Amino acid sequence: MKIAILHGPNLDRLGKRQPEIYGRATLQDLEKLIRAEAKRLGFTVVFFQSAHEGALVDRIHALTDAGIEAFIVNFGAYSHTSIALRDALASADLPAVEVHISDIKRREKFRRHSMTAGACIALISGKGFAGYTEALNQLAKI
Repeated sequence: MKIAILHGPNLDRLGKRQPEIYGRATLQDLEKLIRAEAKRLGFTVVFFQSAHEGALVDRIHALTDAGIEAFIVNFGAYSHTSIALRDALASADLPAVEVHISDIKRREKFRRHSMTAGACIALISGKGFAGYTEALNQLAKI
């Protein structure tokens, strides 16, 4: 299975941004963890990170057209606001799992609802980096 891992704004700041919430590990550390689990499962993974909503929409469309088979997404703050990203995922008509490192249900009120999760088969929140390996394992069951 070919899986795209998409990250939104500020995920490139992992290890620097609010380490008391997100920890000290970096996006590169996260990608290394994901690659190892994907290899164990026999998956191919590609990564993309952008702070730009339109770039994420464009990447969803391009990856879908290129034959990607599933998505794992953490759109960061866009998860709570973006109908465009939700629509892009829905139009892909592929399994997607949304992951949040922190527990969005225990964060500020405006973070407690995800607009984009409705286009996903699952939402994993508050499990740190392990949420991504859990997402890979959920996709392995499809």
